[in-house]
Amino acid sequence: MQQEIKTCQNCKQDFVIEPEDFDFYEKIKVPAPTFCPDCRMRRRFVWRNERTLYRNVCAKTGKKIISGFAPDSGLKVYDRETWWSDDWDPMAYGTDYDFSKSFFKQWKEFFEQVPHPSVFNTLTVNCDYTQYTGNMKDAYLVSASWGGENLAYAARVHFCRDTFDAFAVYNSELCYEDVNVFKSSRTHFSQNCESCVDGIFLYDCRGCTNCIGCTGLRNKSYHIFNQPYPKEEYQNKIRELKINTYAGIRNVREKFEALKQQQIRKYATLIKCERSTGDNMQNVADSKNCFDISGDTQNCKFIQNGADRLTDSYDGYGVGASVDLLYEAFDSGVEGSRQLFCMTVYGCHDATYSFNCHGCGNIFGCIGLRNKEYCIFNKQYSKEDYEVLVPKIKKHMEEMPYIDKNGRTHKYGEFFPTELSPFGYNETAAQDFMPVSKEVAQTMGFNWRDTKAPEHQPTFFVQNLPDAIEDSSIEITKENLGCLVCGKAYRIIAKEYQFLTQFHLPLPRLCPECRHQARLKLRNPLKLWHRQCMCDKNHPHHSGKCPNEFETSYASDRPEIVYCEQCYNAEVA
Repeated sequence: MQQEIKTCQNCKQDFVIEPEDFDFYEKIKVPAPTFCPDCRMRRRFVWRNERTLYRNVCAKTGKKIISGFAPDSGLKVYDRETWWSDDWDPMAYGTDYDFSKSFFKQWKEFFEQVPHPSVFNTLTVNCDYTQYTGNMKDAYLVSASWGGENLAYAARVHFCRDTFDAFAVYNSELCYEDVNVFKSSRTHFSQNCESCVDGIFLYDCRGCTNCIGCTGLRNKSYHIFNQPYPKEEYQNKIRELKINTYAGIRNVREKFEALKQQQIRKYATLIKCERSTGDNMQNVADSKNCFDISGDTQNCKFIQNGADRLTDSYDGYGVGASVDLLYEAFDSGVEGSRQLFCMTVYGCHDATYSFNCHGCGNIFGCIGLRNKEYCIFNKQYSKEDYEVLVPKIKKHMEEMPYIDKNGRTHKYGEFFPTELSPFGYNETAAQDFMPVSKEVAQTMGFNWRDTKAPEHQPTFFVQNLPDAIEDSSIEITKENLGCLVCGKAYRIIAKEYQFLTQFHLPLPRLCPECRHQARLKLRNPLKLWHRQCMCDKNHPHHSGKCPNEFETSYASDRPEIVYCEQCYNAEVA
C-alpha cells in the first residue's frame, strides 16, 4: 500500500502511515490505528503505575501490604506471594463472552473481579517498596529496574549496586544523582557518561577519571571545568571548591550548567545503530522513532524502554527480551510472540487483550493466567471452539465498539480505553513523560486521583540543615524534613545517610519525588524533530554550513548547539 495520511481521532492532528506500517499491520492481522503515535503512547502510559505506592490490605489474607493499586481502586488485590501461590485459581473466575455488551465494557467488569498482585516484581529480596523490578536485593523506592543491590530512589537502573537517586544507569556502582550513565563508578551529578570513575558534574564524558564540572571529555584525568591540573593541585582545588557542602555543590553546579550549555550536542545517542531513528539506543537496526533501547533490536517502531532481542514490533513500552510481533503493549515480552494489546504478559504467544498472564498461548481477554491455552475471559475452550469464537468476538468489537465519554470509538485494533484504567493520570508514567495539569487531563478524558493530605508534617526545616554532612549526625534520620519545592515531609533513610557520609555529600533539600522530577527534566522528550546540522566550520565533508539533516529529540527552538555525527566526531570525539 502507499503512504496514507490520517487524522487522529483523539488530538485531531494528521499523522502518516507508511507502506511498511501497513505491511506490519497485515502481518499481525490488525486494522491500521486511528490514534496517532503520540496519543497511542500516552494511552499506554496511563495504564502503567511505576512509582505511586499505597498501604493496602490483601483481599485474601487480611495482611497489610504495599500496593500499586489504591485502596479505593475497586480492585481485588492480593499480597504478591499469595497471588503467586496455589491457594487460588484464576480459572475459577472464567466467564462467558456476552455479545450484548461491548468487549471493553465486559473486560472492565472482569478486571474488577479477578485478583491482582500488589506489585509487579520478581526474584526480589527486601524490596517491598519497589515496582516493576526483578532480580534485586535491598532496594527502596526503585522502579522499572532489573538486577541490583542496595539501591534507593531510582528508576531504570539495571545491574547496579550501591546507587541512589538515579535514572537510566546501567552496569554501574556507587553512583548518585546520575542520568544516562553506563559502566561507571563513583560518578555523582553526572549525565550521558560512560566508563568514568570518580567524577562529579560530568556531561558527555567517556573514560574519564578524577574530573569535576567537565563536558565532552575523552579519556582525561584531573580536569576541573575542562582545564587540566597536576594531581596535587587538583586535590587542593577540590578543597577550595568545598564540594562537600551544599553551598559548594550549588556553586559548582551553576558554573557546570553554563559550561554544559556551550557543549556541542550530537543529534542523538545511537551506538552501533543502522538505518534507525530515535535516541539512547544500542545495537539497533531498521527501527524508527524508538527510545531507550538496550540492544539487538530490529524492524521496530514507536518503542520506548526496550530490552534485548526485540524484533518486528510496534508501539511498546518496557518490552523485549526475545519477543517478536508485539504490538500496543507494555511490560511484556520475555520469550514470546504475537502479544497484541497486552499488559505485563511474559512468555506468551498469541496473546490478545490480556493482562498479567505468564507462559500462556492462544488467550484472548484473559487476566492472571499461568500456563494455559485456548482461553477467553479465563474460560477454557477446545482448540476448535476457540478458533471459531475469537473471530466472532473481533467482528463483534467492530459492530459494537466501545465509545468513551469523549466520543472516541474503540474497536478491535485499539488499545484499552484510558477511562478504564484503575489509575489516575498523575499516578502513571504518563505524568512523568507527558505531564499535564489535572484540568487538562480531565478535559482529555483521563482519570485523576487527588492525593490525600500527608499523614506527617515536617519536624525540621531544611534551611536549618548543616552545610556539610560532617556537621550532622545519624539522628537526622529521625526527623521529617520539609521539601524546599513542594513542602511535603520526607526522611533520610539510614543507608542513604551512610552513603552520603561515605562520599562527603550534603544532605538533599528536596523530597525523593521532586528529585526524580528534576532528573527527568534533564532528559529530552520522547519525540523527534527534523533538523539540519548547525555546524558552520570547515570539515572534510563540507565547507560553510553543513548540509546533513537528521531526526533529533532536540526541538528546533532549543538553544543547544546540535551537530550531525560527522561534525560532532570531528569536534568532540
